[in-house]
Amino acid sequence: MTRPGTLLLTMIALGPAFPAASALELEDCRISAGPAFPGINARCGMFARPLNPDDPDAGTIELKVAVVPALNLEPEPDPVVPLAGGPGQGAISFYSAQWHAFEYVRRNRDILLVDQRGTGESARLDCAIDDELIDGKYSESATIQATQECLESLPHDPTWFTTSVAVQDLEAVREALAYPQLNLYGVSYGTRVAQHYARRYPESVRTVVLDGVVPPQLALGPDIAVQAQQALDRIFDRCAEDAGCSDRFPDIAATFDKLKSKLSGKPVKLRAADPLTGHYESVEFGRNELAAALRLLAYHPNTIAMIPLLIAEADGGNYRPLVAQFRMNMSELSDAIALGMHNAVMCTEDAPFYDDELVDRDALASSYIGPMQLEALKAICSVWPAGPIDPDFKLPLNTRTPVLMLSGSADPITPPEYADMAAIGLKRAWLLTMPDQGHGQLAVGCTPRLIERFVSSAGLEGVDIDCRNRNFVMPFFLDFSGPLP
Repeated sequence: MTRPGTLLLTMIALGPAFPAASALELEDCRISAGPAFPGINARCGMFARPLNPDDPDAGTIELKVAVVPALNLEPEPDPVVPLAGGPGQGAISFYSAQWHAFEYVRRNRDILLVDQRGTGESARLDCAIDDELIDGKYSESATIQATQECLESLPHDPTWFTTSVAVQDLEAVREALAYPQLNLYGVSYGTRVAQHYARRYPESVRTVVLDGVVPPQLALGPDIAVQAQQALDRIFDRCAEDAGCSDRFPDIAATFDKLKSKLSGKPVKLRAADPLTGHYESVEFGRNELAAALRLLAYHPNTIAMIPLLIAEADGGNYRPLVAQFRMNMSELSDAIALGMHNAVMCTEDAPFYDDELVDRDALASSYIGPMQLEALKAICSVWPAGPIDPDFKLPLNTRTPVLMLSGSADPITPPEYADMAAIGLKRAWLLTMPDQGHGQLAVGCTPRLIERFVSSAGLEGVDIDCRNRNFVMPFFLDFSGPLP
């Protein structure tokens, strides 16, 4: 089985057969991103929904809903709705970790949070994960066995946890809370949810922000390793163009190739402290672990800044910093992503649309990730049941609704050209690329203010969008003290 969140995508009736609740009762509560995070005042409730929208006798599930009230005592009637990525992350935990970036839009609008079915506290579909699979010891037979064990352990039939069903849930919540329209913010997989909700319920949407855009017509999977390699090449090029980085790490691309070859031949074994517990344990670190560590580090400029240093240290025999990053990131990802929901989406909305004839096998093989991730996904989806998908799901969104599209030029999974693909049917769209930024622009520099202006005016006419070129980008670390002053 592949690592959770490493990608960390039939027909159904248009109307639910389940009688919608007349109201959703909310009570005072506190939400957070976890034990180490502060609590946030909100109003929370559980909302009953049919497991199968076409069969009220199939049982129900409950969705966790929270509303963080606007700062203005007389807010606008249309809330902002964050839609989390993954697929498999809950909206409540996502917002709670990024709340500061939403404070501009919260001045005059509520924040409506709905843990998508299968995530967070909404009938979460989670699975125990085989440690050997996490450690990169992939085999097709072991992956299929682990997937079958995962399916048997789930509390609900995963067939009904696809995006086409989830958007019906969100519309039912909107109706229950009597919001006239929604302002959608989606990141990564959440951009897929936002686009399909806007397609299915166009009158319910006022504005859409797509951050790290996944175009509907694209099947995620075959290009992930290739995009990751291209992003890493750009990081190496940027280091070569930086005087301090190039002096400290001459020809870092060659150093990485040497390290990759060394770990491909024989993984290293060492004792290293667990970054979360401090306990020393025996660790094996090979090419697959190296690939997972770098892919996650490449998501954000602050961790991108550490990549040349970590590679150089490992090439010199000091693997502990890179091992610590790998183990810490994988642990956090495992906690954040509901693997069963992730598989339900990928095995319905992506894997069935793979075309082997279009896969660039040479580029895949030469990438630092290699073909393992794609092969693992195909193995998982060979036994995972596909669920409902609307007939127009894979078509580009065609709408006059205002859409703001945000990309990072160094994004390792949803590059700027993906926004171009998604924009072909949009009549009022703004495409902004942030120089040298990674995956997700929500908290970067002036982006929170740009989003607030966009939501407030349903456009960006007259707004200083050039502020994005002045956003801070973390300089490369030359040693473990950090960048030069």
